[in-house]
Amino acid sequence: MKLQATLLLGLCLAAGTSSAALFDDEEARNAISALRVRVEANQKAAEERLARIETMAQDRSIDLARQIDELKQELARMRGQIEVQAHQLETLDRRQKDLYVDLDARLRKLEASTQEKQAVAPDPVAEGKAYEAALNQFKLGNYQASIAAFQSFLAAFPDSQQVSSAQYWIGNAYYALRDYKTAIAAQQKVLASWPDSAKAPDAMLNIASCQAEMGQTRMARETLQALQKKYPGTPAAEQAKQRLAGKR
Repeated sequence: MKLQATLLLGLCLAAGTSSAALFDDEEARNAISALRVRVEANQKAAEERLARIETMAQDRSIDLARQIDELKQELARMRGQIEVQAHQLETLDRRQKDLYVDLDARLRKLEASTQEKQAVAPDPVAEGKAYEAALNQFKLGNYQASIAAFQSFLAAFPDSQQVSSAQYWIGNAYYALRDYKTAIAAQQKVLASWPDSAKAPDAMLNIASCQAEMGQTRMARETLQALQKKYPGTPAAEQAKQRLAGKR
């Protein structure tokens, strides 16, 4: 019995040792399996990350290429615009030069024409007839026709010795038409342009007459007084004196 018990005890100890060994191997296998799973998961995650990085790099490369292409296109457009502007500037410069040449030619032609006109002496006979014709219209009471004729005379014979007289008769005709403001303006032109003309005192007397007709009594008296001081001894100054004294 003792021997049997001893043998049984030995068998139990052997079985326990074998069972413990088996248990240790199972844990190791499980640990290795879990480690393998983690390694595979990490590897898969690394591969996925690498794929994403490669995709991002590829996308960035495509975007960079697109941006470079757009810049090239923009540069080409800018070069085209610069060429167009350069052509426009060249065309404008050429037109300005042509315009200057044309303008210079016209000015030279105009100067030559003016010199030719100045070189031709006015016809004294035609001048005298034009003046007399305008004055006759005034004497006939055709005041509008007289004004038009004297204005034509001034345009045709600007250097005539009769220009101040023609201007005076224009003012006198407006006075006869009762257009006193226009008459005053016409006579003031005589005084401003030809103050030493024999018609200047008459023009001043006519201004006083216009002022009197418009009821500007004080201004008329002042004009008559100024006439006496500026043109003493003239027939117009004598008439001014008589008017100031109450005589017409």
